[in-house]
Amino acid sequence: MSEILVIGSVALDTIKSPAGYSKEILGGSATYFSISASFFSRVNLVATVGADFPEENRKIIASFGVDLKGLEVKEGKTFRWEGSYVKDMNCAETIETQLNVFAEFKPCLPKGYEKSKYIFLANIDPDLQIFTLKRFSGKRFIGCDSMNHWIKNKNSSLKKMIKKTSIIFLNDMEARMLSGESNILKAGKYLLSLGPKFAVVKRGEYGAILFSKDFTLMTPACLLEDVKDPTGAGDTFAGGFMGYLAKTNKINEKNIKNALLWGSVMASFAVEDFSVNKFLKVTKKDIDKRYGEFKKSLVA
Repeated sequence: MSEILVIGSVALDTIKSPAGYSKEILGGSATYFSISASFFSRVNLVATVGADFPEENRKIIASFGVDLKGLEVKEGKTFRWEGSYVKDMNCAETIETQLNVFAEFKPCLPKGYEKSKYIFLANIDPDLQIFTLKRFSGKRFIGCDSMNHWIKNKNSSLKKMIKKTSIIFLNDMEARMLSGESNILKAGKYLLSLGPKFAVVKRGEYGAILFSKDFTLMTPACLLEDVKDPTGAGDTFAGGFMGYLAKTNKINEKNIKNALLWGSVMASFAVEDFSVNKFLKVTKKDIDKRYGEFKKSLVA
């Protein structure tokens, strides 16, 4: 088993969906990724929060065994995001974004973190992602995520960063936007042309597609009766995917394909409740059971 380093955001989210309304709940890309990955491997987290960040939220993340030496606390307010899924559960409508201390975030790696073999660069400024990668040498498995804001405003830096990674995770809208292709297969091939060995296009309730130069694999999402909050599903997916790979510590076709399934399973738990609340209630045994049922349904 190898350690994973995640660099991203820890935030306070306000969410409205057909299932209800939750104000200033624990969120952020690094939060969802680290908790998901922690079911498979040891996780080191680098992010920043304000002095107003609730101690209870810090305890929640730490309860999953996530190392928080890299979680900086700065004077000011924590990053806040407010979104609504009332119109479309597959696409959040952003109501308000307050970057606060996150606007000045510059990743600082505690001693030992640079030894992490698996690294996930969550959705932050691609120039910061490039800055962080300069701290590492040798062979690493590096994953990254991004968003439409960076695709539009920092396209050149984003492509430069992607070239340095092993795998990129984007949703279908982002993949089409970055590639300029309306066809998802062409978009996937374009992502590979930027340099990574693998690309995953996330499609919400329609599953995900994994692209490589040797094979393409499409998997559906787990069927659910109750979806409350899709926030963080993509980061949870990436956490399960990379967490499983770090657990096996071997990158081959079999493990990559299995990682796609584990990512889907972890994301399915995340959306069943607001914030990371579902993971406070499930065990590794529950996750293994759903994985077995999901994999069986694919070959039945």
